[in-house]
Amino acid sequence: MPTAKPSRRAPVHHPLFARCYARFSVAAEPAIAPYRAELLSGVSGRVIEVGAGNGLNFPHYPAAVSEVVAIEPERLLRQLAVSAALRADVPVDVVPGAAEALPVKSEAFDVAVASLVLCSVRDVPRALAELRRVLRPGGELRFFEHGRARGTAFATAQRALDRTVWPLLFGGCHTARDPVGALRAAGFELGPYRRVLVPAKRPRLPTSPCVIGTAWRPSEDGA
Repeated sequence: MPTAKPSRRAPVHHPLFARCYARFSVAAEPAIAPYRAELLSGVSGRVIEVGAGNGLNFPHYPAAVSEVVAIEPERLLRQLAVSAALRADVPVDVVPGAAEALPVKSEAFDVAVASLVLCSVRDVPRALAELRRVLRPGGELRFFEHGRARGTAFATAQRALDRTVWPLLFGGCHTARDPVGALRAAGFELGPYRRVLVPAKRPRLPTSPCVIGTAWRPSEDGA
């Protein structure tokens, strides 16, 4: 089976943001951990996780998972993910790579996991095409992403932030992307999903509107 061509894009390197993210994400984990557990409940087989960050999903993988290949492009976060992998209850292999050019074979995974990552990938359609490529036909994509708010005023503010300071301050993150629409456009079959606010109580953040759910690569897909 073919592998992806090597990416010609510059390596992802946000050392200052990575340090801040590592601290902030751990502090925010009491609010996020229940969604991680929901996201990964019932997952089994061979799994690829894109944008693994500092490995906060790893403790939530069930014992039915035979292997996790965790892709993380940012060097500092990848080092932290390696440490987290050593503490995981399932085998986790942390690998450098970009979501737009996954360094793995086609149709090699039963499940793909996209968790708070589509906001920051450089090319969302290409990243989703790669996830579709590496999933077996009928394979499952679990997603937990923040994105565009449903209210007009809030969404307008998100778009303004995306055009100005937000991506510069937060490692390429965008607040107004539409993960559900992007999954549909990429040819995934949408399963059940629900919209949530994180944190559930105020204050509301530009990243508070989130969606968690499941999609599938079509069983008849020959792409």
